[in-house]
Amino acid sequence: MLTHPTLDQMTALGLTGMAQTWKDLEEQDQNQSLDRNEWLGLMLDREATMRADKRFANRIRNAKMRFPDACIEDAKFTSDRGLDRRQILSLAQGDWIKAHEQIILTGQTGTGKTWLACAFGHQAARLDHSVFYVRIPRLFEDMAMARLDGRFPKLVDKLARVQVLILDDWGTHSLTDQQRLDLLELFEERYQRRSTIITAQLPVSGWHEMIGEPTIADAILDRIIHNAYRLNLKGESLRRKDKT
Repeated sequence: MLTHPTLDQMTALGLTGMAQTWKDLEEQDQNQSLDRNEWLGLMLDREATMRADKRFANRIRNAKMRFPDACIEDAKFTSDRGLDRRQILSLAQGDWIKAHEQIILTGQTGTGKTWLACAFGHQAARLDHSVFYVRIPRLFEDMAMARLDGRFPKLVDKLARVQVLILDDWGTHSLTDQQRLDLLELFEERYQRRSTIITAQLPVSGWHEMIGEPTIADAILDRIIHNAYRLNLKGESLRRKDKT
């Protein structure tokens, strides 16, 4: 039980990191070898660290990524995968997010596109950016339901505000007229404001035909591919290798 009024106040204000450091220092620095400025510095450092850790944990939980523990540090840069280590580590610095650019990951099934997208998402959360992951088929289902119950504007606004949106399994099927319009509205809201990561088996060259209606396809692609880093993953399926 806390009995010191200063500790009680810090706890009441939610300054748990500072309160814990105060208690630790009282036990470890009984000879008062540190002055009050050093005490305050240590307390603030602990508080800042704890708050950053809490924000990161919340961002990872809210991102709902398929691979929440994927990290850039664990990426496999074998020669057969077609990944440029220097480029990946450069992207990990996060400048592309500040510039509101995109990352497009293409390649055959099992080459690790989703895992790498989640690793970039994990890194974005480390850099204190909000992240959200959704598979394209699920996105269209959510949008259709939102239109029926009147939540569509709120859903688009929520997705538009996410700093890094991960769209997985792009281009698995042709789009309906409504899906084309929904995507255009989403990308219009995010254009030059937020960043998007897209994974697709279909090469970028086939996206225009997949979207369908030429005018809308031009408008959608203009907002996502011209300021995007394109990474084409190669090699055998990693799932097949994991089984051997």
